Amino acid sequence: MSTTFKLNGNPTTLDADPTMPLLWAIREVAGLHGTKFGCGMALCGACTVHLDGQAIRSCVMPLSAVAGREVTTIEGLQSGPAKAVQAAWIELQVPQCGYCQSGQVMSATALLEKNPSPTDSDIDGAMSGNICRCATYSRIRAAIHAAAQSIKA
Repeated sequence: MSTTFKLNGNPTTLDADPTMPLLWAIREVAGLHGTKFGCGMALCGACTVHLDGQAIRSCVMPLSAVAGREVTTIEGLQSGPAKAVQAAWIELQVPQCGYCQSGQVMSATALLEKNPSPTDSDIDGAMSGNICRCATYSRIRAAIHAAAQSIKA
């Protein structure tokens, strides 16, 4: 069976089992490897992508659920907030091992696209589903604040 949707702005049809998790369809069928597998239970956030602009966990989302919708992966981020987040991540040297960072960037971008002036509480709420085993949480928060300032400037 095939599922048609927009992937990173491009009309895409994937021939895959409609019950296949979106994560595996993105990685194995579409060949985009920036989205990571972490836990497979939507607990760690490594698999975060945007579905119609909302951060979601792709490891538990069946491919059939994205039919006719728009999916953005780390490879497809193009917005101003996305560029600000990516620049702040580099400037503040956020990653340590880097494994969780695509999910972190996706969640941070979704936050700033909805709320360009987040408080620490807003950041904590938006990022609560993203686990960083290296515990770079203070650098993540600082980078989100820096990206927000960059957007305002």
